[in-house]
Amino acid sequence: MDHALQREFLDHSADKLRQYTGRIETCLGMLKPEQVWARGGDNENAVGNLVLHLCGNVRQWIVSGVGGRPDIRERDREFSARGGISSAELIERLRATVEEAAAVIHAVTAARMADKLVIQGYSVSVMEAIYHVVEHFSMHTGQIIFATKLLTGTDLGFYAHLRSAAAHGEKTP
Repeated sequence: MDHALQREFLDHSADKLRQYTGRIETCLGMLKPEQVWARGGDNENAVGNLVLHLCGNVRQWIVSGVGGRPDIRERDREFSARGGISSAELIERLRATVEEAAAVIHAVTAARMADKLVIQGYSVSVMEAIYHVVEHFSMHTGQIIFATKLLTGTDLGFYAHLRSAAAHGEKTP
């Protein structure tokens, strides 16, 4: 893989984490406090739990795994929380974590992309770790969007620009 392509991968990865964070912020801004922590059953996660989980995953895989900082994750606590953290605090934690991760991603050199790491018991390259995090973040962002639509009955408008006749020829990012 050439240097320009590696840089494109790294920049795009950080950009996608920021984009998904913005979408989660929109969702949290629309939900009442009780909706942020609503669960349909014991085997379901509330939106608040998913945000805590994303913070833990990004920190463990990127900040710690790729960035070399201490791994302080307490994964079970991400899912056992039942409230007590406001939407504003969840947003702040997520933003701070993603910005820290983006700085780590931007600092990755082309030479490090194939370096092997062991994260959460998995042997992965730096590139695989970054790809895992973006994919994982995307999946849970989709869950948060779906939950927000169910809880509010609202179209979030993320693709409203595609409703115009001119947009039918445009590509969706």
